[in-house]
Amino acid sequence: MNSELLRTDKELFRKVYRQYAGTIYKISFSFLKNDEDAKDAVQEVFIKLLKSKKEYESDEHLKAWLIVTTSNHCKNIVTHWWWKRKSIEDNNVVVEETSKDDEMYHLVLELPEKYKIPVYMYYYEGYNSREIAKILGKPESTIRTYLQKARKLLKEELE
Repeated sequence: MNSELLRTDKELFRKVYRQYAGTIYKISFSFLKNDEDAKDAVQEVFIKLLKSKKEYESDEHLKAWLIVTTSNHCKNIVTHWWWKRKSIEDNNVVVEETSKDDEMYHLVLELPEKYKIPVYMYYYEGYNSREIAKILGKPESTIRTYLQKARKLLKEELE
């Protein structure tokens, strides 16, 4: 599948949007901690998808591209000077109901940034450590270490 096909086939684009918008929202929310900013990030990522000239080998390749693009987009937002000037009152957190795992999901959102995306990809998206390493461009051993340290942090938080 290529981006040209996504630009011309509206039904295909709607299908891709319905399939991945929730995942992109959750990743965005984990970085931005704000419902409106997360929704804006979802729009921006799909605009980037439409502007992309990339060929996607499979649905998994497209999903991986969306996850990495979302992560990078949100990192750019939170490191921008105007984001740092926001006041605490601007960040009224509105959380959508996800499932019975809400407590654990919220704990995952509170993890340090370097652990958050690998944990999300591993437990919520079903990627293995090799796939995560390839997607994030890090050594597989680093991803396994991140997952191990994140589990330890989550365990401490639960106790």
